[in-house]
Amino acid sequence: MHLIMLFGPSAVGKMTVGRELSAITGYPLFHNHMSIEPVLDIFPWGSPGFVRLTEQLRRGVVEEAVAAGMPGLVFTYVWALEDPGDREYVDRLTEPVRQAGGRLDFVELYADQATRLAREGTPLRLEHKRSKRDLDATRQRLLADDVAHQLSTRGDFVYPEQHLRVDNSRLSPAEAAARIAAGLRL
Repeated sequence: MHLIMLFGPSAVGKMTVGRELSAITGYPLFHNHMSIEPVLDIFPWGSPGFVRLTEQLRRGVVEEAVAAGMPGLVFTYVWALEDPGDREYVDRLTEPVRQAGGRLDFVELYADQATRLAREGTPLRLEHKRSKRDLDATRQRLLADDVAHQLSTRGDFVYPEQHLRVDNSRLSPAEAAARIAAGLRL
């Protein structure tokens, strides 16, 4: 199986580019809010139950995709690159692919903060991400996360041979997905 882990900061376009990449590759899209939203209905963000259940769901989807012999999966994630615990988390999520001898690619989307703030509140984003509907709180969280975490690489990615970076500040989702497909030779 080929797992494409599409990562980057909030509102960089992971879900929308992931949808386009899914259309190109035929790989299903499992965007991070597919695990977040149902769990948030029961447990608050960051609580032990929330953390455990979202990881179990995400890891379970990857395990089942490998077991089913799926050709690939596009998975989105906001990765705090400076946090060793986040790297361990990503390694746990991707372990089934590595153990099965599958292909793993990390695709980073980048866009400047002003572009990302402008993308907050788009209809597609609000449709699929209920927790983002309070736009003031969402924008404040984006700004706070940008200060608290390294959410974009600085030429220092931990898996450089598996890393593709696409600046989609001025690209449509289809253009960004086409660049990814070409960069990964899909």
